[in-house]
Amino acid sequence: MNGDKSRLAAWGLRLAILGLAVLALGILGHRLGVLDFRPALLGLAGGAAIGLLGAVVSAIALVMSLVSSRSGVRTAIAGLVIGLLVAAPVGQAMIAGSKVPRIHDIATDLANPPAFDAVVALRGETSNPLDRAEPADLAELQAQAYPDLKTLEIEAQPGKVYEAALETARGMGWEIVASNPEQGLIEATATTRVMNFKDDIAIRVTEAGEGAAVDVRSVSRVGISDMGANANRIRSYLHALKVNLGDEG
Repeated sequence: MNGDKSRLAAWGLRLAILGLAVLALGILGHRLGVLDFRPALLGLAGGAAIGLLGAVVSAIALVMSLVSSRSGVRTAIAGLVIGLLVAAPVGQAMIAGSKVPRIHDIATDLANPPAFDAVVALRGETSNPLDRAEPADLAELQAQAYPDLKTLEIEAQPGKVYEAALETARGMGWEIVASNPEQGLIEATATTRVMNFKDDIAIRVTEAGEGAAVDVRSVSRVGISDMGANANRIRSYLHALKVNLGDEG
């Protein structure tokens, strides 16, 4: 009987470690350019599923061991912890993604979003298009999901705002692709920490009355849904910009 419990705990740990390995291969494969983003995401999902299975098996083994014998307790705990650590981040991302629309092109100005120029050549032929044609109700979907994303109006000289906008973009860790002070335009690329996905950002600073207006657009190069990442990026950027300009209201 004790041997059965130990074997069950061992299987739970093996599954959890396998899930971790599959997850790691998906991440490393994409970061090294060996895997396209689709198989890499399948690796993440598969690793999380295997890790979750390992956690469930380990949990069963742990309960069985605790109610009758301590054989396999440590192994079961290890499998449970590893399995949950593998499954939880992917699960949280999937839950967050299910709460937002399947879009990946977000802008503060829906009628006239900032345009890309220099960054177009970097995106490649397989990247998402920049015409905002799909889905047909893109603007409506964004307005419903992210009603807080609007043009930022600041009572400051446009030149000063532009310099702060450029400094803030650099402070976000983005790669500045192009900057045009005369037109008030900035193009940049953000690289995600884990998967090395690249998203492109266009920032436009224009004169507005006695101050300036700042519009931001963030677009994912791959994937139908951005899981809310572009909206969060714009929010973080605009907040940092206001802090840099001393306007935190």
